[in-house]
Amino acid sequence: MTNSQGPRGLLRANEWALVISILLVVAGTAALDRSHSYVNYPVRSLQDNGRRLAPLGILALGAAVVIISGGIDLSLGSMAALSGTICATLLMALGGERFNSDEGAGPVVWCVAIAASLTAGLVVGTLHTWMITALRLPPFIVTLGSLVGLRSLARAFCYYMTGRFKDSSSEDLPFSDPFCDFLTERVELSLLLLAVLASGTWLILSRTVLGRHIYALGGNEQAARLSGIRTENVKWFAYTFSAVCASLTGMFYIAEAGAKPTTLANGYELNAIAAAVVGGCSLQGGIGTIPGTLLGAIFLRAVVDSVARIIKTSSDIYEGLIVGIVVVLAVTFSQLREIRQSRRQLFPGWLGILAIPCLALACGLAGLITIGSRTGLGGMLFALVVLVAWKALELRRSEVK
Repeated sequence: MTNSQGPRGLLRANEWALVISILLVVAGTAALDRSHSYVNYPVRSLQDNGRRLAPLGILALGAAVVIISGGIDLSLGSMAALSGTICATLLMALGGERFNSDEGAGPVVWCVAIAASLTAGLVVGTLHTWMITALRLPPFIVTLGSLVGLRSLARAFCYYMTGRFKDSSSEDLPFSDPFCDFLTERVELSLLLLAVLASGTWLILSRTVLGRHIYALGGNEQAARLSGIRTENVKWFAYTFSAVCASLTGMFYIAEAGAKPTTLANGYELNAIAAAVVGGCSLQGGIGTIPGTLLGAIFLRAVVDSVARIIKTSSDIYEGLIVGIVVVLAVTFSQLREIRQSRRQLFPGWLGILAIPCLALACGLAGLITIGSRTGLGGMLFALVVLVAWKALELRRSEVK
């Protein structure tokens, strides 16, 4: 059993590295941003980032618990779309004339809609666990099916409910409500919810028997089962917690943009997994911390915001590219220690030799399309020199042996 949540100081080495990385990204953004938003409008910048950090952090907490338990959940974004759609359509159905008005649907209707959305997360998490434990389906296949299926279900549900309670059927349900405006404007409330949820998750993982069982399950499922741990119960908690976290984020997304299941939280499951992995969670299971996950979410948010403020025009085009690069680099750096300890080569044989120009070309292409031709060419040459030098060092070490 590998418990990475135990009390070993305030932060671990990789988490301190994340703190430094966040500060460097913020400093670089402040220097390169032509509008100097961080300097001229610090409060507004903090509010904008906090508004988007809270749902990302909540999603990342759910992803982290599943990853630590040795599983994976690819359906987080679609689950958020489904829960948000359920919430919005119930507001429409129960709110009557008050829906989409200055008066608002009212607290009772909102409580019913939110409860139904969270219940949907509980149902989906339970079904995931049943398919994984009873049918013995791989978590990747189960949640990949939900990734596609839940979003389609959200679209169909919205189409049915709008046809039933409005003049015409539609896959989108834009609306406004005083409570939505309240959620969007009061950023501190969403951050407080994130802090409370993160604290509770940290206590469960670090101070309870359930938390120890989650780490044991992720470290070695067979050994955990033989030691008497009811692994199906632990998996049920992990997957339902993840789905309920996604359901919570659906509330924030519809508050800002209404129920648009086609695009709502589209691809956000990858951002959540990226935040958890960057924060130190191992995709092999059994390793990860809640502070690291939060720092990973903050780092990812800082990087995405940096791209938006520096590139300005059509910056969303490069968001997926940046997130993908960050995830691959984070996993690579986490494996470098193992490679160094085992004395394995990073570029072994002919495959390693072929990988060097491919990596250099990828670096050059990324620099070309994001910054410019000179930067792209310089990045490709620099990467080629560094990688060739690394390969030469590996060959020299192998000759010494």
